[in-house]
Amino acid sequence: MQRRNLILGGVAVAGLGGWALTRNSSTPGSTAIVGAANAQSSDADVDTSTITEMVMGDADAPVTIIEYASFTCPHCAAFHQGPFKQLKADYIDTGKVRFIYREVYFDRPGLWASMVARCGGEAKFFGIADLIYKGQSDWVRGGEPAAIVEGLRKIGRLAGMDNDTLNACLQDADTAQTLVAWEAENREGDDVTSTPSFIINGTKQSNMSYADFKTLIDAELGS
Repeated sequence: MQRRNLILGGVAVAGLGGWALTRNSSTPGSTAIVGAANAQSSDADVDTSTITEMVMGDADAPVTIIEYASFTCPHCAAFHQGPFKQLKADYIDTGKVRFIYREVYFDRPGLWASMVARCGGEAKFFGIADLIYKGQSDWVRGGEPAAIVEGLRKIGRLAGMDNDTLNACLQDADTAQTLVAWEAENREGDDVTSTPSFIINGTKQSNMSYADFKTLIDAELGS
């Protein structure tokens, strides 16, 4: 519960406080999760079924890939600016892979970024996520929380949303609480301990090169 309180504290734009990173880069090519939150009885009444899964690709694709990633993770940004684009062209757009993206929250900025990405709904999510990852080195290093939030607002405006819409999303404490409970439920259920991590047809995989990714997918496809 302590980690959840840390992440949830200061969600509202008007009351942003300090934040602390809970990340460890000791594992090459990944970001390890430290102090993962445990489910508590106070979360029992949080209905995580209200959170929309962000999905790309054919629902009947023979391979399903679930990515667990953090918007503040540099290795996740590198994946989305490189291998993911190849994955999308070669497998998602061709109907071979159904891709599910699930956020992991190391810190408050990661949660804020998720709330901005989701603010535009399903139709805009992946486009906004791409902008967030593309500009990660700028907004995540904004310094003060208010500066980080303004960097995320700027990305939201580029995606066609106005400040009132963005502020309403960022100040939605109920959604924030539900997202944090949903994140913990998924992450703990799949035993995810670093980002990016991938579940390929039910088997967990760590970050890897696109060539290795392709080999695993082709094996699932029988090609």
